[in-house]
Amino acid sequence: MALMTAAVLGASALAGCGGGSDGTTAAADPGKGGSAEGGIREYTAFFAVPGSEINDDNEVQQIIAEKTGAKVKETWLTGQTAAEAIGTMIAGGEYPDFIDGSDGTAQLYEAGALIALDDYLDDYPNIKEFYTDAEWDSLRQDDGHIYWIPQFGNIWEKDMSAEHNDEAFWIQTRVLKWAGYPEIKTLDQYFDLIESYNEANPTMEDGTANIPYTILCEDWRYFCLENAPQFLDGYPNDGSVIVDPDTLTVIDYNTTPTAKLYFGKLNEEFQKGIVDPESFTQTYDEYIAKLSTGRVLGMVDQYWDFTSARDSIIAQGLDTQGCSYVPLPITISEDVKNQWHTGGGSGTLNISNGIGISVSCQDVEGALQFLNDLLDPEIRVLRSWGVEGVDYEVGDDGLFYRTQEMRDKVVDTAYKASHLCTYSYFPTYTGMSADGINAASPAEQPKEFLDSLKADVRECLEAYGCSTYVDMLGNNEVPGPWYPMYSHSNNMTTATPGGTAWTKMGEIKHEYLPKIVMAPDFDAAWEEYMQVYSECKPEDFLSEMQAELDRRMQVAEESAKTEASE
Repeated sequence: MALMTAAVLGASALAGCGGGSDGTTAAADPGKGGSAEGGIREYTAFFAVPGSEINDDNEVQQIIAEKTGAKVKETWLTGQTAAEAIGTMIAGGEYPDFIDGSDGTAQLYEAGALIALDDYLDDYPNIKEFYTDAEWDSLRQDDGHIYWIPQFGNIWEKDMSAEHNDEAFWIQTRVLKWAGYPEIKTLDQYFDLIESYNEANPTMEDGTANIPYTILCEDWRYFCLENAPQFLDGYPNDGSVIVDPDTLTVIDYNTTPTAKLYFGKLNEEFQKGIVDPESFTQTYDEYIAKLSTGRVLGMVDQYWDFTSARDSIIAQGLDTQGCSYVPLPITISEDVKNQWHTGGGSGTLNISNGIGISVSCQDVEGALQFLNDLLDPEIRVLRSWGVEGVDYEVGDDGLFYRTQEMRDKVVDTAYKASHLCTYSYFPTYTGMSADGINAASPAEQPKEFLDSLKADVRECLEAYGCSTYVDMLGNNEVPGPWYPMYSHSNNMTTATPGGTAWTKMGEIKHEYLPKIVMAPDFDAAWEEYMQVYSECKPEDFLSEMQAELDRRMQVAEESAKTEASE
């Protein structure tokens, strides 16, 4: 009941953010975008993922508003799942102007909550050029229309990745330094190192106890627990299945021998006290707070999910104790090549969700113009680099760089809230800037990335002969035209047998995987889990995923024939 109440209040607050096109205030005319405040159109946005709100008087946001004639009040997911938040909005019938439903995107589509965008695209060149015609067509839903724009994975000119924003086994630099920077390539080696370090160094410098390994399992983030077997077997992140590139068949990574070995290892480490006993009850906020203390030696997560903890570690000076994290190329055995980092310069298009414009928006053209303006080269620089002379300097060679004072500021939480405005969940490019000289962001600028590294990370990378986080893992080409399969499974519903099975599989994994890790008798717990899991009829899910894989391969083959004939 408390959760329901919070959900209703949350949705009411979101609906009340928009302004009316007639100039009424946000509270008086909820959810209707395009209100004018001093000549600036104001819109609202909700993203069904956690994020940090910025101050209303944010300096860069105001500069962008003056240049584009518009600004957006962003709101993020708190205290609910994406499905819960979106479900509450649908029940109320009022929406913010912009919305990314994350896992609840299919709900928005089925509820008719989104504006079809395809008839508008030709009028907004920056948006139209964001994807190729074939990519836009891949976003069409069952009714033939396009309702959302994926914001990420779009590379301008060439891949400049230095950070690994995706999933990995992470470990603190102090652990690797203590051991003499050994080659750690397998799951067993990873945990053996953490065990040994923690035995020799059970506390931090101030005497607080280390947490050897923790797991984030809250809501949709249980991927941090459940999907490692696909990576350990040397496959990239197809998300919901393994695709064998040789046979072009789907494989259920939940039932492979590696899956049993992985969860058996977690069980073993739990019994030893290495796995944090709070792993299965902690919230995301508690998890981030725990990482921010510098006490956690290792975990599996996506890098973007804990960057706030990284910034906090730096702000507290804990990097000087070696509390920064680097990724390791962990697989189940040394003869398996890892594919944790997959991009190869072409980017990955996730068609399952993106930013859309809701039916509550009364100024669709203005909202699209704002999206179009955000992709303008000048605005892209403001979003990624900030203000010249304040957040970065320009060298005689035209390259952007930051002073150490600037670097210290941009990781400060208060400074980010009052000054920086990345509009991070609006469409953006990675790779190069439009000037052909600079990278799209400081994290991708080679020299700036190296100069911004803290001493413990720099020493660690140099010890392994690396210059970036990506070098620690290696870069892999996108495996095939089907990739990634999660762009299909993310939008499955209980309207089909496969979608029903997919939902049940998720529910069973949520319930049973923590039990398996904590079970006194792992083999008995695993056998029970496999029995209950089989009752979900995963074969129905796999059948539909195979059909989608076959369809994607056929489309790719037809496209190749068309290009060859032209």
